[in-house]
Amino acid sequence: MINKEYADFSWEQTEKLLAIDSPSGFTDAAAQWVKEAFEGLGFAAAITTKGGVLADLGGRDDADALLLEAHADTLGAMVAEIKGNGRLRLTNLGGMSPNNAEAENVRIHTREGKIIEGTCQLCNASVHVNGDYGSAKRTWDTLEVVPDEAVASAEDTRKLGVQVGDIVCFDPRTRRTASGYLKSRFLDDKLSVGILLGLAKYLSDTGITPARRVYAHVTVYEEVGHGGSASVPQGVTEAISVDMGCVGEGLQCTERQVSICAKDSGGPYSYAVVGKLIDAAKKTGADYAVDVYPYYGSDVEATLRSGHDIRHGLIGAGVYASHGYERSHIDGVYNTLKVLAGYLDVE
Repeated sequence: MINKEYADFSWEQTEKLLAIDSPSGFTDAAAQWVKEAFEGLGFAAAITTKGGVLADLGGRDDADALLLEAHADTLGAMVAEIKGNGRLRLTNLGGMSPNNAEAENVRIHTREGKIIEGTCQLCNASVHVNGDYGSAKRTWDTLEVVPDEAVASAEDTRKLGVQVGDIVCFDPRTRRTASGYLKSRFLDDKLSVGILLGLAKYLSDTGITPARRVYAHVTVYEEVGHGGSASVPQGVTEAISVDMGCVGEGLQCTERQVSICAKDSGGPYSYAVVGKLIDAAKKTGADYAVDVYPYYGSDVEATLRSGHDIRHGLIGAGVYASHGYERSHIDGVYNTLKVLAGYLDVE
């Protein structure tokens, strides 16, 4: 049976990927890293035209293939305006909320490859000066990036090479606690990319060839809704999104479990696939929960909307505080690996 060392490996790979800035539309470096990570485990991988990574994990039956989808793109922002005082107004990339952006350190990536540090702050952010600090509504118009450079005008900032359209990346603040909790921005969904690499390492180490062909597609536009809409290999009959499992009020899942999603905002997942995922969890002794996600969409739904005739499912390690400063646990990673191994019957 797949053991917990592969969960630790998954987290090690996740940490490395979290250190690479990759909001939607700015993912080339992350995709190259993912491609090389799969290749380093002995599997053929290629960058798709769209910019994602498609890896072949082997298997005997090409006519009943399984596609596992995770995404390397994250939330972030883009420079929308260089203000008269040299500070930057942002527009969000994906579901980045201004409420979760305030007081975070950022990196501004210029077109020339220069990286400029700064902080995302409320306009007039000094409490001792701004009497409306507590009541001010946080929006992308009331927040600004303060570059960590001596700028006092738009021209000063432009001289640094900053221009409208530049990418602004937020510090992930990644750490693992002694008790096994995993904390970082962008666990959604780099944690799942790490999990797919953990599964790949298990297959590589054991030399097991799955009965059915297995592909891994690490997409790069999931956070804006069309990540999984292309690059489905011939013969794929099922696709499973390996994405964050929701944790919150009204749901059963915890960060220490694997979540199996029965329905989200896009509607129900394949009843047959959900049933097989539950069976795989029971067979491998994985600690799991089945939940309905109230506000969620996944890569595999983009795959279906693009016209592919497949069955679909969604699982993931439980993640709390989604789209904010997120938290999971190494046990949730391990339980997700167990379900994947059980589903492929390679445990």
